[in-house]
Amino acid sequence: MTAPAVTEADPHAITADVSLHERQLRVLKHDDTFAVLDQSGDARPQPGAPQGLYHRDTRHLSRLELRIAGTTPLVLSSAVSDDGALLSCDLTNPDLDAAQGGPAIERDRVHIRRTKFIHRGTCYERIGIRSFADRPVRLALDIQFAADFADLFEVRGERRPRRGTLQAPGLAPDGVTLAYVGLDHRRRATRLRFHPAPDRLEAGQAHFALTLAPGERRSILVEVSCNPAPGLPPELPAAALLRALREGRRSRRTALARMAAATTSDAIFNEMLGRSVADLELLTTETPEGPYPYAGVPWFSTVFGRDALITAWLTLWLDPAIALGVLRRLAALQAGAEDAAADAEPGKILHEMRAGEMAELGEVPFRRYYGSVDSTPLFVALAGAWLDRTGEAEVLRPLWPHLEAALRWIETHGDRDGDGFIEYGRRTATGLANQGWKDSWDSISHEDGTLAEGPIALCEVQAYAYAAFRAGARIARALGLPAGRAAALEARAETLRERFEAAFWCDRLGTYVLALDGAKRPCRVRASNAGHALFGGIASPERAALVARQLLGGTFHSGWGIRTLATTEARYNPMSYHNGSVWPHDTALIGLGLARYGHRAATARLLEGLAAAAGRLELRRLPELFCGFPRRRGHGPTAYPVACAPQAWAAAAPIGLLGACLGLSFNPEARVVWLDRPEIPAGLDRVALRGLALGEARIDIDLRRVGDAVAMSVPGRQGEIGAALNA
Repeated sequence: MTAPAVTEADPHAITADVSLHERQLRVLKHDDTFAVLDQSGDARPQPGAPQGLYHRDTRHLSRLELRIAGTTPLVLSSAVSDDGALLSCDLTNPDLDAAQGGPAIERDRVHIRRTKFIHRGTCYERIGIRSFADRPVRLALDIQFAADFADLFEVRGERRPRRGTLQAPGLAPDGVTLAYVGLDHRRRATRLRFHPAPDRLEAGQAHFALTLAPGERRSILVEVSCNPAPGLPPELPAAALLRALREGRRSRRTALARMAAATTSDAIFNEMLGRSVADLELLTTETPEGPYPYAGVPWFSTVFGRDALITAWLTLWLDPAIALGVLRRLAALQAGAEDAAADAEPGKILHEMRAGEMAELGEVPFRRYYGSVDSTPLFVALAGAWLDRTGEAEVLRPLWPHLEAALRWIETHGDRDGDGFIEYGRRTATGLANQGWKDSWDSISHEDGTLAEGPIALCEVQAYAYAAFRAGARIARALGLPAGRAAALEARAETLRERFEAAFWCDRLGTYVLALDGAKRPCRVRASNAGHALFGGIASPERAALVARQLLGGTFHSGWGIRTLATTEARYNPMSYHNGSVWPHDTALIGLGLARYGHRAATARLLEGLAAAAGRLELRRLPELFCGFPRRRGHGPTAYPVACAPQAWAAAAPIGLLGACLGLSFNPEARVVWLDRPEIPAGLDRVALRGLALGEARIDIDLRRVGDAVAMSVPGRQGEIGAALNA
């Protein structure tokens, strides 16, 4: 994702005047539509604020404010439901004098409950009003609205010399249509409907004159539709709201029934896991190819390759259907030809896809943008991990041509100079300067702080390529392809491993270097990237132990998670995007790598840190990242100003770490779930896993701490499936 730093080297940076954390925003989403609201349920126009209703990268509503007697109601409570689908806000009136719309009304005499949700491009709201006054009250209630139809990149801070044309509002007795024709000649429209019809409706305001008897209840329904289908008679508002609510609940029940579940002996830990699952379900969008987790709200609510691949990997044990949806979607979007403006080459896997006006016009290069050096090897590696998890080789057969194309890209276009390593370098000045997961302009440097010049070969990308070659070999063998193909891929993996150890290991640092620059000079920087060498399996066991020891030391481990850069490095800054911050997904991938090499206690320590961070955060929600300051008693993690929350791979992080702590793996052929030397994180006594699936069979497993050991029991199973514990 494009890093939020203001620099000429990063023309698509996110700017921020006020911290998103400080605003305590509320988020709703369904498929390609999301809303960012304040605690009262309003979207208020403020400079640098992302509030509004968005659909396919366009802000369809930039203002929606509720007023009573011309004033802002007082917030009593504001909460998103446990499943992330509904926002409920309890409000009341301030003291209202006779000059504010009628007889004086003392504070707290009128209760207002706003309930909002999004379904299929429409935001539905019910405003319930109840009087607790001891006499009749007259109340003026206004809903103020506006639509600027700003492209998401404009909201993020980009400036445009020209924009399209706002059309005259179309008024009807019960609603209004706001519209805009962009420079791409596309019309984008927002229709607002009210039930009952307002007493007065203007282009930017609906006015209701209410008289409430003591104890009387009234309700107003508000429906905001993005690009409604023309010519169709709209459904009655109450019927539309109830139908959308039922469909949304049914869809969520279906998704949750597909997933396994985990609970523990600790209530706050369970709240974190519950929020992670809810955020994943919220961010997952149904595409023609299957479920696909969008990266995050507000800035990245769209298809990202790398983010979805890592999210799917971290949740494989929980729900392998997510990984299959990701693989199929990215296969459908795989590059088939060279396009320098999009950094596309045959076989390359997508980085980012946008549908807004600026992307359509080429003002930003992200309509279909392929500037990720790691998405392509991760695509193949995930396919191998999915096969290991499910054993369903035939399901991958239609994907094999795409996997082969990706492997060819790794060996040809990915290896720019033929030295056996994958390098990146943008093809035009508008592309991303850095194309690994740390894609901010200043994230790759030498030990003196000078920026590395490309083409750049990143440490972790070689590990992903190693995993991809090995995965390709396993898939080829499972599909019954000629034996030579699997053997060639395994040989390619071994050659890469040997070259990697020779070129990337630094005895003086005691770890793998961050990267090789364009002159093949090592970037001798201690960075979290080295931990991904363990995740990919390319590291030797002896060197993996040294990397593990360093990552768990005070220069890297903040107490909440692993810093992206050690505190000893020239560019270390705990408030930076990639040079000293803590990213939950980065910590999780390192944890999976530690577990792979037998360091499960270290993995459990990382999970305990993230759980402690979540316990200090609103909604128990892990954000995209937080600052890398040390953990202090009595204090929570320090927020990063423009971090997305919810964020898919952050939500997936504790799920992936829990599976790694427990040594959880699957043997589809033997129909057995394995737990290899499980570690239960500190503070927990029990872990219960429910509905672990192999095909149609499911099993429930209980784990409990017994002294220094872990005991297992199986309280239930359906179908041919078993469990085995290697203590």
